[in-house]
Amino acid sequence: MPILRADECAIVMIDHAVGFGNLFRSHDLAYHVNNTVALAKTAQAYGVPLVVTNGADTDPPGPLFGQLKAVLGDTEVIVRGGNFDAFGTQRFAEAVAATGRRKLLLSGLMTEGCVLQTALSGLEREYEVHLVVDSVAGENRETHDAAVQRMIQAGIVPVTWLTVASEFQRTYENVATVQQFMGLVLDHSPALGMYLQQYTAQQAAHAAS
Repeated sequence: MPILRADECAIVMIDHAVGFGNLFRSHDLAYHVNNTVALAKTAQAYGVPLVVTNGADTDPPGPLFGQLKAVLGDTEVIVRGGNFDAFGTQRFAEAVAATGRRKLLLSGLMTEGCVLQTALSGLEREYEVHLVVDSVAGENRETHDAAVQRMIQAGIVPVTWLTVASEFQRTYENVATVQQFMGLVLDHSPALGMYLQQYTAQQAAHAAS
């Protein structure tokens, strides 16, 4: 697959609702929320269209994660009824089409439910679908892994949020967005963030000597 470019992609976020936090066990909750927030920030940092959908706040799963809502600000949340395939909601399908992008990067809950069906439906509509595997989660590891494998076999490409951000950035010499990239890493990728802090400190010491 060609490298991902910000001007060719749209990010789609499906049902990151608080109620599902009590259901999924394939991933740690804090890990999932961290990665989901990082993905939303990546969309904003690189000017990538962001399509967000969820049920009504009064539905059993409830509203979006508070941390995600805080980042999204006034981004529209497209409300769906009972359909598992988000493309079954006309407003959602229209919003995705309106981005003008044919490469979709999907995150959401649950992997084996709405994420799977929306991803497969995206393929049927001839979108190039990528699954942000560290920003989805399932009832348990088995159901999550089975759904991911099914999507891969269907032609959906697995990525991670940091893969996406890194491919959008391409190089530290891309000065227009390098500070946003560094901020994403420092806030949401602990190990790499520590490395960057160490590297920055070494560079500063070298410059002062």
